[in-house]
Amino acid sequence: MTIAFESPDQPDVIALIAQLDAYQDTLYPPESRHVLELASLRQPNVLFAVARDSTGEAIGCGAIVLGPEFGELKRMYVSPRGRGQGVARKLLALLESGAVSSGCKLLKLETGPYQHEALAFYASAGYERQGPFGDYTNDPLSVFMQKHIAA
Repeated sequence: MTIAFESPDQPDVIALIAQLDAYQDTLYPPESRHVLELASLRQPNVLFAVARDSTGEAIGCGAIVLGPEFGELKRMYVSPRGRGQGVARKLLALLESGAVSSGCKLLKLETGPYQHEALAFYASAGYERQGPFGDYTNDPLSVFMQKHIAA
């Protein structure tokens, strides 16, 4: 497995993001989904990481949007065939390291209450629940978390 910063504008990565969207469509209504579109993932303030299996196929991805006060973790996803291999943890480690190298000290994220595995994963990685941030509002279908990544 390899994990590296790459462009999101690749056919297998686009297909992976489509899998994520299809999965989230089964869980939440459109008004409770806060996706970042492909064009936004290509912006210079975005770190985008891709995990690839031994054949070079994309099996996971994640992004951090770097802002002036904090970074926001977006588009974290591991395909079902990539799960159980530590892909998410390695993706998150690379993203956090890249954020620290960019001067970021705090990461925040929004996920949903029906994604139990994601909630457990983020908690095990040191993320703690908090209230809404940025342009988010209180929504019973949103869970907000944050982690200080640099002193």
